[in-house]
Formats: sequence, C-alpha cells, structure tokens
Amino acid sequence: MKNASDADFLIFDLGNVIIDIDYQRAMQLITRELSPGYHERVNSFYLTDFHKEYEVGKIDSPTFRQEVRDYFQQDWSDEKVDLLWNNLLLKIPEKRLKLISELRKKFQVGVLSNTNAIHIQAVNQILHDDHGLESLDPIFDWVFFSHEMGLAKPHPEIYEKMLLELGTSGDRVIFFDDLLANVEGAKAVGIRAVHVTGPEVIFDFFGNV
Repeated sequence: MKNASDADFLIFDLGNVIIDIDYQRAMQLITRELSPGYHERVNSFYLTDFHKEYEVGKIDSPTFRQEVRDYFQQDWSDEKVDLLWNNLLLKIPEKRLKLISELRKKFQVGVLSNTNAIHIQAVNQILHDDHGLESLDPIFDWVFFSHEMGLAKPHPEIYEKMLLELGTSGDRVIFFDDLLANVEGAKAVGIRAVHVTGPEVIFDFFGNV
C-alpha cells in the first residue's frame, strides 16, 4: 500500500485487469464460422475502421452489427454477432472485486476502458449471473467508457478528460492497464501508470490491504 499512499484515485482498465479476456478465443470461434477464404479477415477485424468507430461511439450497435455482417459476408443474426463478439469475455474473479472493495475504503476507485455497448451489456450479465450485481456502478466511484466519452486510449485527450471529470491532477492518480501503449499514454499526461502483465500484478502492488 505504500506505493499508493500519496494517491487519491485508483483507475483500472477492464480487460485483463478486472475481467479476464481472451481475444484468441473469440477469433477462433469466428474462424470456425467462416469458410477458409475469409479466414484472413479475422486477423484484421480489430483494425477495421468500423471497429474503431464503434469503440468511440461514432456508430451505434445496429450499424456495427451490419458492418460485421458485411465485412465477413455472412447473414448472421444480431444475436449471432453478439455471441461471437462477446466470446472474448470470460470471468470476473471474486477476489478482484474484494480488492476493489477494500481499496475503496481509502481511495476513490474507477474504471477507464476502451469498450462498446454490446460488450458492456455482456459484462453486466456476467456481473448479474456471477456476483448478483446489475452493473459496475455499485463497485466503482467512477466509470469511464470510450464509447460514451467519444475518445479512446492511448490518445492523451481521454486521460485529460478523465482528469477533468475527477477534478484532480495526474500525480494524484494511479492507473492500471494491461496494454503498454495505454500505460505510456497515461504517463504522457502525468498520470502514474502500472503495466498489468499478469493476474497478480495489482495484488502485488497493494500487498495486504
């Protein structure tokens, strides 16, 4: 805890920090749905313009689903698109929620995530099914989603907007993210940032809270 003794805010990414995710699992499932001629499209899926636009709220969920159908040239139902898209989302370990609860006694805690409406609906379902919670709101003091902010990590504007909302400066915030680019983006605006390289990093950082 000495590492955080002079901070006021602890901000966490969602994927592989709070909720376990597996991109390869989702990509393999999509690949199995496609004939070989379309397999190479799977590897480029996360780099498409429409994916980036969806992540910052420039297009809505129905438009995104249609873009997915057009991209893979498949007549998938909305439910099928959501199933394939959400397959990367795994579990939210109970011990992480307990850690957040303990940290909340001494800090304001929040989430800053590059995400989208379909994923958040699925995250809420996981929270409901596994933990009896309806959303992230009972767990965190602050929730910042890229698709609601119109900005995405690692661009400096999203961190600056978060600091403005928090009413604080970067040196009072510690940010945890599994992607090095996002960690460096936070550091560039003066936020203390920790690269989460494995499931025990946040527990090791705080020790016995």
